[in-house]
Parts: sequence; structure tokens; C-alpha cells
Amino acid sequence: MRHYIIKRLLSIVPLLIGISFLAFILINLTESDPAEVALRVNEITPTETAVAEMREELGLDKPFIERYITWVTSSIKGDFGNSFINNQPVIDEIAQALPATLLLALVSFVIIIVVSVSASIICTMYEGRMIDRAIRGIVFFGEAMPGYWIGLLLMWFFSIKLNLLPTSGMSSWTSVILPAVTLALAYISTYVRLLRNNMVQIKSENFVLYAKARGMKESVILKRIFKNSLQSAITALGMSIPKLIAGTVIVENIFAWPGIGRLSVTAIFNYDYPVIQAYVFLMAVLFVVCNLLADIVTAILDPRMRKEV
Repeated sequence: MRHYIIKRLLSIVPLLIGISFLAFILINLTESDPAEVALRVNEITPTETAVAEMREELGLDKPFIERYITWVTSSIKGDFGNSFINNQPVIDEIAQALPATLLLALVSFVIIIVVSVSASIICTMYEGRMIDRAIRGIVFFGEAMPGYWIGLLLMWFFSIKLNLLPTSGMSSWTSVILPAVTLALAYISTYVRLLRNNMVQIKSENFVLYAKARGMKESVILKRIFKNSLQSAITALGMSIPKLIAGTVIVENIFAWPGIGRLSVTAIFNYDYPVIQAYVFLMAVLFVVCNLLADIVTAILDPRMRKEV
């Protein structure tokens, strides 16, 4: 297991270098001059002298490789520069918005796990019956509907029609319910289908038939079927966790949730390049780390995975 983990850690080093390089060249690929943008967003006339001074202040007058190395070393220390809008450290802006996004992602994650596992077990127990078909039908329609449309429908019904939940903001604990459900619905559809299909397939394996022949309890057999069907689900879960955090952009803007997704959209509209750079880099690193952790957990549950590396 130690050998497997070391190999996986070494394999992500080139990937992280590539991610940092792509995140850095975002500014260099834009048609507008970042120095001129920094002046305009602060309502300063971009004269030649002012642009030259700003380029020197931002370090844009240095060679590309030197700027890249400086940015990478600073980013490792948590220094992503200052925002063009308020001249505050980017890491402080992200740290202020991140807790709201983590809360939203956590509540959504709990909803996904509870609903997906419960629905997949019920579908497996009643395979081919009416309740199995009904759940699969709901899952099909749930996956086909766009997230922003579901969010608007939930807002209209529960907030405007019934006046039960707040429409936007983060005023109370009930504020997280609608955005969390909206964010979770698409993932629920995916995991119910994935777990249900795996469990139904494993249900016909020889070890299950042998367990039934021995007279083992149905609950024990079901637990073993569920455990053996988790491999692909855990791999998908490793990619879903960062997607829950990075994919909150639409939901946070619909419900005016003060998270990192809304911060990134605001940065895009304001051409706040340091914030955009930091967001892209951190989200990409989050995907790589979560995928690594998912592979390690899968290797712990299934020792055969260690031989493939």
C-alpha cells in the first residue's frame, strides 16, 4: 500500500506543474493589458506613464519565466497577489467566501449520500417492481432537468408560493436548504443509477447465491452486495466532491449565496485577473487531490487496484 501511495503521489507532480502553468498563462492569453485593466477598474486614466508604473508594480515588465516562477513560489506560500478591485490579498477574499461554499457543499453531500444510498438499496430489493421503475423514472427526469431551472422552480414554489423558505442570501440555517437541494439533485440521479446497476449486477454473482444457500440473513447479504458495489461509486465520488465546490457557480448566483462561486463570477465581470487565476488553480488542485484520495480509498477496499500501478 505504501508503494502504491508513493507512486500515485509522484504521478501527480507533473500534473500539478501543468495546472500551475495553465493557470498562470490565463493573464497572458487575454487581449487586454492587465496593467491597463487594473487602472480602469480603479477609475484611473490609463496614460502611458500610469500603465508603465502599474506594469512595474505588478511585475509584468519582467521575463515570462521569471514571473511564472515567482507566481508559483508565492502561490505555494498562499500569496496569490492582490485583487484589482479593492487591493486586498486574494487569499483573504477566497478565505472569506470559502466557508459559505463549504457549508453548501457539505449539506448537498449529505443529501446526496442519504438519498442515493437509500434509493439504490430500495431499487435493488424490489428489482423490476413498480417502486423500482418509479424511482428510476424520477431519476431520469431529475437528470434531464437543468439545475438552474430546478432552482428557480424550487424558489417559486417553496419561497414565493408557500412562503416557507428564504429566496436568497445566507440569513438563517433555512437559507441553505433550497440551494443545497438544487445542487444535489443532478448528483443524486447519477449515483442512484450507478449504485443500483452495480448492486443488481453483483446480486447475480456466485458468492451471493452461495450465501443464500447457506441461509444467511437478507440484511447481511445486502450489506455485502452494497460493499462490493462501492468501487466505481467511490471513484466517481472523488470527482464529485470538488465538483460540488467548484460547480456552485450557477446555484450561488441564483440564490445570491455569498460563496466562492459568486466571487469568481464577480471577478470575471470585473476583469479581476488575480482572483480568477487563484480560483482556477485552487479548483484544479482540489480535483487532483480528491481524485488521489478516492484512488487510495478504492485501493484500501480492493487490493487488486494496487497491482495496476
